[in-house]
Amino acid sequence: MKIELAKNEIIHFVGIGGIGMSGLSLIMKGKGFKVQGSDLYLNKNIERLKREKIKVFLGQKKQNLKKATILVISSAIKNNNPEIIEAKRKNLPIITRGEMLAHIVSLMKNIVVVGSHGKTTTTSLIASIFQKTKLDPTVINGGVINSIKSTAKLGKSDWSILEADESDGSFVHIPPTYSIITNIDREHMDFYKSIEELKSYFVQFIEKVPSFGKSFICLDDEINHDLVKKLKNKNFYTYGTNLKSNFLIKNIKQSKSLSEFDLQVKVPNKKKIVIKKIRIPLFGTHNIRNAVAAAAVAITIGISVYDIKRGLLNFKGVQRRFNKIFSYNNIDFYDDYAHHPTEIKVVLDGVKKVFVGYEKVCIFQPHRITRLKDLRRQFSFAFKDSDIVILCPIYTAGEKIKLGFDYLNFAKEIIKNSKVKLFVINNNNELARFLKKNMYGKKIVIGMGAGSISNWIRKLPELM
Repeated sequence: MKIELAKNEIIHFVGIGGIGMSGLSLIMKGKGFKVQGSDLYLNKNIERLKREKIKVFLGQKKQNLKKATILVISSAIKNNNPEIIEAKRKNLPIITRGEMLAHIVSLMKNIVVVGSHGKTTTTSLIASIFQKTKLDPTVINGGVINSIKSTAKLGKSDWSILEADESDGSFVHIPPTYSIITNIDREHMDFYKSIEELKSYFVQFIEKVPSFGKSFICLDDEINHDLVKKLKNKNFYTYGTNLKSNFLIKNIKQSKSLSEFDLQVKVPNKKKIVIKKIRIPLFGTHNIRNAVAAAAVAITIGISVYDIKRGLLNFKGVQRRFNKIFSYNNIDFYDDYAHHPTEIKVVLDGVKKVFVGYEKVCIFQPHRITRLKDLRRQFSFAFKDSDIVILCPIYTAGEKIKLGFDYLNFAKEIIKNSKVKLFVINNNNELARFLKKNMYGKKIVIGMGAGSISNWIRKLPELM
């Protein structure tokens, strides 16, 4: 939907407390637009918006649209939402977050990060590299970047760095100058219906990159590997550990606090170079790939190797990406956003390699009934590198559909297929009692999920 935005518009964000929506609203206010929004509950994002003098209504009611002239919605907002019904009655323009994002960045040089996993960390790593240069980009991310204490930052240059959400297909509206495709996985099948349809959206997005830009595609990912064969537009570079990659990862070394690797750069009509000893304060091959994606685009646009190395080494991290929260009985407790089988497996693979000899305890809260129904079998195999799984109730995210299978049988499938001990708990008080009784010895504890599990982990010290 094509829409011209005048600065006298009042733009209302439905679900403004979401990570993506809050970041976009901050940027639009910074650019001089009048912004307001609504959400069901108070959270840290809303508190951040209020500090920036953005009006937020708690509760979604038609009265909230009294002065609004444009409605912005995310994929999570359903058609029976009272504000959407009222906007339709008043004939207000209703546009998606992805479309609004496209309008904002259309006149800027941009780097757009897409993919099923790793987007937020990759976007943050690029922003960290840019911070070591004189470039001052606008950043819109899907997680709180620790160095700026926000999901978004309005820059003074004509550069923007943004994470684009693929959940509702709206990312194809964004006109990328440079794009990164981290991976493609079976996710958001309530929208795409099939992997082939999902792939077709990514092809459409990649082929929008102009001749003076470039796409960067991770060749280690199986679906990405298949995708590059189908691209008519060959205006892309590849990266990864695959030997055919233009940006090839070599000589990986990892510890709990640092990863080191070499990067071989071999692109058409350019001299092959090898950049030695790139370091990042993260572990896991998945994070090394994210760092290489960031380095690859930075090299291509002309940022110096010195600044790239400094930016990566000084990366301050992203909230909810394997963050240590507290220690109890000399056992460290971590919080991670992993809520898909692939994400769970890569986090545990990294933990296995650097926390040698530790018993690994996963506190897992499934996120969305639709995801659990679609990926039930994959979840049951996802915890093979764990020793103990504590299974929490499903965080439904407002979904009112039936699960369709017995939850205890799902727990038994995890025990059988991942070869773990498993305990089912019903609430955070039960979780605290279990941990207080059983947490001793050489262990590491990781809370995983995209729902309320992060708050549960943070409340454990007072409950224990």
